[in-house]
Amino acid sequence: AMGPRAFPRLLLVLECWASVSAQAGTIPAGTTPVVATEGLNSTKPVPTTLRPVLSSKSPEIPRASRPFSGPRPAPITDVAALCVCDLSPAQCDVNCCCDPDCSSVDFSVFSACSIPVVTGDSHFCSQKAAVYSLNLTADPPQRVFKLVDQINPSIFCVHITNYKPALSFINPEVTDESSFDKLMKAPDGFSLNAESDVSTRLDAPQTAKYEYGVYLQTSDSFLRFPSPLTSSLCTDNNPAAFLVNQAVKCTRRINLEYCEEMETLSMAYYSSPRILRVPGSGIEVPIMVQSIVIRSLNKTLTRLEDTEILRVSKQGVVEAGPVEICTNVVLEVTYSLTYTDAGEVIKADLFLLLGAVSSAMVPLQQKFEIYFIQQNTKPVPLSGNPGYVVGLPLVAGFQPQKGSGIIQTTNRYGQFTLLHSTTEQDCLAVEGIRAPVLFGYNMQSGCKLRLTKALTCQLVAQKMKSLLKGQGFPDYVAPFGNSQAQDVLDWVPVYFITQTSHVKESCQLPVALTVEVKWTKYGSLLNPQAKIVNVTANLISSSFPETNSGNERTILISTAVTFVDVSAPAEAGFRARPTINARLPFNFFFPFV
Repeated sequence: AMGPRAFPRLLLVLECWASVSAQAGTIPAGTTPVVATEGLNSTKPVPTTLRPVLSSKSPEIPRASRPFSGPRPAPITDVAALCVCDLSPAQCDVNCCCDPDCSSVDFSVFSACSIPVVTGDSHFCSQKAAVYSLNLTADPPQRVFKLVDQINPSIFCVHITNYKPALSFINPEVTDESSFDKLMKAPDGFSLNAESDVSTRLDAPQTAKYEYGVYLQTSDSFLRFPSPLTSSLCTDNNPAAFLVNQAVKCTRRINLEYCEEMETLSMAYYSSPRILRVPGSGIEVPIMVQSIVIRSLNKTLTRLEDTEILRVSKQGVVEAGPVEICTNVVLEVTYSLTYTDAGEVIKADLFLLLGAVSSAMVPLQQKFEIYFIQQNTKPVPLSGNPGYVVGLPLVAGFQPQKGSGIIQTTNRYGQFTLLHSTTEQDCLAVEGIRAPVLFGYNMQSGCKLRLTKALTCQLVAQKMKSLLKGQGFPDYVAPFGNSQAQDVLDWVPVYFITQTSHVKESCQLPVALTVEVKWTKYGSLLNPQAKIVNVTANLISSSFPETNSGNERTILISTAVTFVDVSAPAEAGFRARPTINARLPFNFFFPFV
């Protein structure tokens, strides 16, 4: 019997015999086959337990004669009762060993069985197979029938069927006047506008948490986030999605005489919705107004105090001579939503920019922004994403031992520093005061150090080296502004070079530290990113004679950093056309071919 994974769609087109396939060759038998023979002059019917019941009509679906061992699919078709080569009604088909219209005389002239094996779906791991053959050496010649258990040698086979609707066709529902409205509201139906599409998705089964891209639900609908769609005009039915940061600008056509009636210009339109903590729940999270900034017609900004936020009135029309002005109009809206690891929204903050609008500012441009912050986390400031931004500090650190990650200080402006110049120019007074190395900024600083006889050469050399390098001179610099500390192999090592001049009976003192940072433009021509490719630190020492008793000497110490662009000239090019080298599996078009 064939398992329930047979393709039922062909049962409807080619009747019952089309759901089986004919194969030639040796069939591995899992058990002892049942054999039935039929002679040339035999007129007695062979019992159905020993030979196939041959019929041109579709047989009824029998029940399994015995239970299968293990979770094997239940049979739905008896392959022993099928004859796939019986194509002519009431006539014997040549070499069709299972044709019920063939007589003993016809068997004597058969050369071989055209369809020796009839099996079910080849995707099952175990199934029944009907094997037909002719014994022409017997007297009289006989037809031999075997019913064997066929084992699929492939490791990719169907062992159990757990989707019962696939075993039969579901009668399609015919659309009429009474069922059209119901189909329009179905989740897989089509929609005519954006709002109906949102309502369709909201009718879908609710989950216990918010997932990426899921619309933020409110007590009555969803959180609206105006944005431009087909034009620059604001579309208010656009929903805000979970963890999807957005920042858009759109224009709005308004009539100053009726600005009081436009709710999209009112602060309450954006602060009144209550967001559901999780989809479909009854717990609501109110939107709290954290900041309101007022912008006047001359572009001056005034931030309201906390006590004044509650007293902000609704937008209204004020006449300033012949000019009409609409005040307290929403110009910018910023949502800040805090969420947990469990996909719950626990806090919603709102920041507003209100202003006065005159006829010269129509049509009005509004700006909307929404971003998400995870609970108990602080945003990590970056020096670029990914390339460095001019004016931001270099990301640097050191590796305490081989195989470990990069260690960085919490102060991002103290990871790579130089001497900080002061008006006193005293090196001992500015000890510990450092200036950060900012990307793209060439800097130079220095100070003066007075040497006396009381200071030994070795002590002065250590002190000056400490002044030049600082407390923690880095070993590595990040190639990009957002490089991760665990990706050690991507970081650029700092090559430290020491230059000395050997003079007899003199003191070798480090007097200068020069840092050269080489960077290149990385990425596309339209949006190149700054990437650091090499960092070299050069410590320069000079020879000084020993200081005589009672005499003092002043030494100038300096540090400098230089950024060098080593980008190669950009050449526009086109990537080679890709070649498709793919082969379809042998049963890709099954069961059509």
